[in-house]
Amino acid sequence: MDCKAFSVFVGIDVSKDKFNVCAISNPNSIIFEHVFEMSKQGFSSFVDNLSSFSKNSIILAMESTGCYHLNLLSFLSLNNFSCVVFNPLTIKDSPSISLRKTKTDKIDARSIARTLFYLQQELPSSPFLNTELRDVVRERESLISRISKIKNNIEKLLNLLFPELENFTNIYNDSILNLLSSFPSAKAIQNASFNSLRVFFSKSVGRKPILSPVSLKELANNSIAQYWPMKEKILIQNIKELKFLQQQLKEYDEILNQYCQCSSFNVDIELLTSIKGIGQNSAMHFLAEVGNVSRFSSYKKLIAYCGLDPSIYQSGKRKTESHISKRGNAHLRRIVWLMSVSVVRHNEYFREYFERKRSHGLPYKKAMIAVAHKLLRTMYAMLKKQEKFNVDYALSSSKLNLNFT
Repeated sequence: MDCKAFSVFVGIDVSKDKFNVCAISNPNSIIFEHVFEMSKQGFSSFVDNLSSFSKNSIILAMESTGCYHLNLLSFLSLNNFSCVVFNPLTIKDSPSISLRKTKTDKIDARSIARTLFYLQQELPSSPFLNTELRDVVRERESLISRISKIKNNIEKLLNLLFPELENFTNIYNDSILNLLSSFPSAKAIQNASFNSLRVFFSKSVGRKPILSPVSLKELANNSIAQYWPMKEKILIQNIKELKFLQQQLKEYDEILNQYCQCSSFNVDIELLTSIKGIGQNSAMHFLAEVGNVSRFSSYKKLIAYCGLDPSIYQSGKRKTESHISKRGNAHLRRIVWLMSVSVVRHNEYFREYFERKRSHGLPYKKAMIAVAHKLLRTMYAMLKKQEKFNVDYALSSSKLNLNFT
């Protein structure tokens, strides 16, 4: 982003029903301040206030608010305004020219405008991220978490209702789930007829369950389970919820696959999956959170965006580096950690790097953080150069060329 052309710096503090605006030419010169409604008329009025300036001379910034800022951001971008979205921590840590501990929407808009002025030379060349794809990926991640919790609930309930079943078959087999939806306990199966049990086994699709109606009946008759009628009803509802969530997960997977097939994202996914240990889903999640790596002028900024950079404390002659900052994208940090664990297991290059760090005395977590840094540097280089991972080259040289101008 060419910052030399900008002469008007606009800070926007967004809330649910309104947004405060402060336009400055420098930190001590306010051009105008105003409050606009979060409506079509308010958007138009705001643009009218900027009409006396050339669009090429204006840059606007707002804090990320989760969802409230997105419609305004999209509207301004479609009208060819240069926009930047700040992490709220950036504004919080920016220097204040006032000693008073006062916080209002008007003051926040001024702070954003001044921060934009001070950081104009450090703005990313490509500041935008495809939030729609990111939202789908995060919803998928949330679904997986909910499915895991439901499965835990089902297992706890079966430990009371039919504890022996899990030792003899996969309880998440479709035919077993369907069976439990009608006969949710050992007591219910004891009272069921052989013909009613055979129906569920005859309708099973895919891998057949190990149990037969006869062996299932015998297992139920010898069960230690007692009669828990309310827990049976809860189990039935949990199974219904599990099936619903699993169907949703399939639909989200289809949405993501369709998106990747119709975009340049597919090329970047192919590059990342050339690293043994990184699958399509993890690559997709990583790219949805990161977007175009050109947003980051160096791999160090990508590491900081993940919150994997060390927190540094310096006072006088004392300087210490402690834990990772954890001030970046928490979703991305989780994905990078999972990717790092996977490449250590499946990729010789990263496994040797991990073992070397362990041999130097680093505990497990610190060694894994070192692998995460190495992996991020590698992926940054690959995406920048548009080159696949070459195991032979990586092993022979022990490092990738990461110098970019």
